[in-house]
Amino acid sequence: MPLFTRRLAALVSAALLAAGLLAGPFTAPAANAVVGGDAAAPPPWLAAVGTPAFLIRPSGQFCGGTLVSADKVVTAAHCVDFLRSVPNLMSVTFGRADLTKKDGESVQVKSVWVQPNFKETEFKGETVEHHDVAVLTLNRPVLDRQPLPVIDRAGLYPPGAPAQVLGWGTTSELDLLNARLRQATIPLVSDARCAAAYGSSFDHRDMVCAGSPKADTCQFDSGGPLVVNGRLAGITSWAYGCAREGYPGVYTRLAPFTLPL
Repeated sequence: MPLFTRRLAALVSAALLAAGLLAGPFTAPAANAVVGGDAAAPPPWLAAVGTPAFLIRPSGQFCGGTLVSADKVVTAAHCVDFLRSVPNLMSVTFGRADLTKKDGESVQVKSVWVQPNFKETEFKGETVEHHDVAVLTLNRPVLDRQPLPVIDRAGLYPPGAPAQVLGWGTTSELDLLNARLRQATIPLVSDARCAAAYGSSFDHRDMVCAGSPKADTCQFDSGGPLVVNGRLAGITSWAYGCAREGYPGVYTRLAPFTLPL
């Protein structure tokens, strides 16, 4: 999924430095769009996470997020860890299907919580994200939008079950231009099959796999939702490429985590 992790890190950091918004280099997010999906209207809880300084993407979007309460948005830790000290540089936008437009509602971020055990390792040159979950607190509640419920701690992830993914990301590994929201229904993948693909880089305690060569998430989809049975069950996190045979997408498994909501 994050094929261009280090390139994107350099681009975001350079953009913020050029704008005079950062004093030094940071590790920016590994962004991941939906391959094989269809154009979609944004559900009320879906957020585009970004910064105005990231000029190479419409609306400054670099990741996705999910509204889970009036002032809390769940996203991937790797999307926002580098901006923890300057959360006011970020905003989330709701109700915008096309990032080149100015519709919808944007709200500034007040603070960022990152799961304390978040860390990164490597698999075949890809960044592997562990405990990849963060919560953004908005500077005002969004009262006119219905949040998406989060899976409970006993939530199940049955292999083959349908899951919904959404994002504004790329439609293939080589597409960097898509800015329209897309969605797809993808199957959950067994832990055994995921471990066979990724070896020790896959940890079933905080990761779950989903997708196929027909449909997957990709660049700039990171942080977006994996929805199972009407609940936020996972977060788009990492993978080896996009929709590659034998390498399903890897998502943060949310059931084990207690989030500060």
